[in-house]
Amino acid sequence: MDCSHIQFCADKTKVNFVQLQRLFAKTAFWAQERNIDDLRIAIANSNPVVTVWDKQRLIGFARATSDGVYRAGIWDVIVDPDYQGAGLGRKLVQTVLSHPLVNRVERVYLTTTHQQSFYERIGFEKNETTTMVLYNNPESAEDLARRIKAIPVTIDN
Repeated sequence: MDCSHIQFCADKTKVNFVQLQRLFAKTAFWAQERNIDDLRIAIANSNPVVTVWDKQRLIGFARATSDGVYRAGIWDVIVDPDYQGAGLGRKLVQTVLSHPLVNRVERVYLTTTHQQSFYERIGFEKNETTTMVLYNNPESAEDLARRIKAIPVTIDN
């Protein structure tokens, strides 16, 4: 596939949210229900945000969050299936990794369900020791609040 006309953009103000929602629905089984309002919030709180374009068509997306020093996380790496296998996913991740908020942190974390070998080829390693998740839904939030209230607090004078 000739990709010489493909453009990468790190300006999150250029995200087309309708196209992004469609790309998630087409590409990511884990993001089928994402709505535009929530995507706007997620992108506003992410930096960098990288999009990939074939002329006016959004064909790839990734975002990260970072403290700029110690930790960063890469999220939502997707490439339209029609464009997969041409190296765009690799370049997309490398573009995120080269961003100043990400390229100097001690550790970059990434969560994936089925693409471990893809990320290993880029340099990521499996890490079984730090995986923990808090599912923040209404029931678990109420349970968490009850458990926090039950923790004894002492104040030393």
